[in-house]
Amino acid sequence: MYPVLVDLGPVKVYAWGFMMAVAVLVAVFGISRRFKQEGYDPDQALDLAVILVLAGLLGSRLAYIAMFEWQEFLARPAIFFSLSNGGFQGLVWYGGFTAGVLAFIIYIRVKRYPFWQMADIMAPYLALAYAIVRIGCFLNGCCFGLVSDAPCTVVFPEVDDFHRYPTQLFSSALNLLLFGFLYWYYPRRRFDGQIFAGYLMGYAIYRFVIEFFRENWIFYGPLSIAQVYSLLILAAGLIIYIWRLSSAGGRDSHG
Repeated sequence: MYPVLVDLGPVKVYAWGFMMAVAVLVAVFGISRRFKQEGYDPDQALDLAVILVLAGLLGSRLAYIAMFEWQEFLARPAIFFSLSNGGFQGLVWYGGFTAGVLAFIIYIRVKRYPFWQMADIMAPYLALAYAIVRIGCFLNGCCFGLVSDAPCTVVFPEVDDFHRYPTQLFSSALNLLLFGFLYWYYPRRRFDGQIFAGYLMGYAIYRFVIEFFRENWIFYGPLSIAQVYSLLILAAGLIIYIWRLSSAGGRDSHG
């Protein structure tokens, strides 16, 4: 674990924050290129990325407080700005994703861009950025897996002395594969919205499975809260895919 990559006394570079910055830069570069290829202003990619990151961080923090710190927040609202280890522990991905989607919808409507084409452009880079950020989670020592004696385990010394699944690295590898597939399939898509729907379904399946290896504290029956959300996202992806396919009438309708 390397939660702090560079320590110069008053100046510290935290692993999670650094990987988050790398993820944003890589995503902006890729989206800018795709914007240019599709005839849009590539400079708009940076504006969109900044809006989505800010909305995502806000939504992630709100979701975490609602799930884990609601009583403490009511007593001391200032804890909203308290993020431990400089690594932004205290965030929930699903809250960030929901807030990011809402911000994306508003931005697209204001700019009058075609929603589903924009969603298809963004989707592969969501997977890529997620894969990069999960490396930051591994370095930070958060989002770790269950205790196991399997050969593919590691020890997170700031957590305990047990061998645990490095679920952060599993997540990173699977999302890199998802990015590769979506990036390859983008020019081959049959209708606008297909790539975005594919991302939702791919992410939902990955997350549902990985949760069986990850340490969790909140359950609804036999399922973790993340698995419940994953099923909802999978259903949304399937509905979007079927709806957009039927709207296209089985024809190539993108472009």
